[in-house]
Amino acid sequence: MPASPYLDIALHLVAALGAGSLIGLERTFSGRPAGFRTHGLVCLASAMLMLITTYQNLWLHTLPLETVRTDPTRMAQGIMTGIGFLGAGVIFKEGLTVRGLTTAASIWNTAAIGTLIGIGFYYPAALATLITFGMLSVFRTIEVKMPTRHYARNVIRCHRDRVLSEPTIRELLRSHHFDVVKMGYHLAGGGEVFEYQMVIRTLDPRNMERLSQSLLAAPEVLEFQLVAIAN
Repeated sequence: MPASPYLDIALHLVAALGAGSLIGLERTFSGRPAGFRTHGLVCLASAMLMLITTYQNLWLHTLPLETVRTDPTRMAQGIMTGIGFLGAGVIFKEGLTVRGLTTAASIWNTAAIGTLIGIGFYYPAALATLITFGMLSVFRTIEVKMPTRHYARNVIRCHRDRVLSEPTIRELLRSHHFDVVKMGYHLAGGGEVFEYQMVIRTLDPRNMERLSQSLLAAPEVLEFQLVAIAN
């Protein structure tokens, strides 16, 4: 440990900035809105706040320490509560999918790492940084290879006199390995067009193209829309 407390404080802050930035690098590479700078600042801010209690003897030098009692755990609790608001800002709903949960969790993790560095608990902080970075980068490869359901919005429009029946639609989707999650009906075009509105899912995104070719070849189908819902 450096002899001067000011060098020690500098070490705390530099280490916090480095740990947060390392985690943020993966988020930036993944194209997330909260990336390199955000995670670096979160970790740095957490460390700074913990330094208030760790080095209270430097800023309470005008008062006897016996008259003042500070609780580092309460400071940590306040940091983690405040970080919840920042994490909530990167979570949003897109269709059936909620995005940003991993980034919010990484911000929360980064704040916890910052509190460890702020009190000089370097070993668990370094270990947690490596584990978090590994979870975000290495585990991403494993996650990509895992079977995943892919969702899509599907709209099929037919002339009301040549409407494909619902069992026929379901059988067509089933033949292309799709399940129907939700289905609705709509009469448009002054009552001349019957419309199916669906949310469908499959395990293979390549089934989307095959389904579109079948719908394109169906003479009863006037129009159709097939739009993937982002995971």
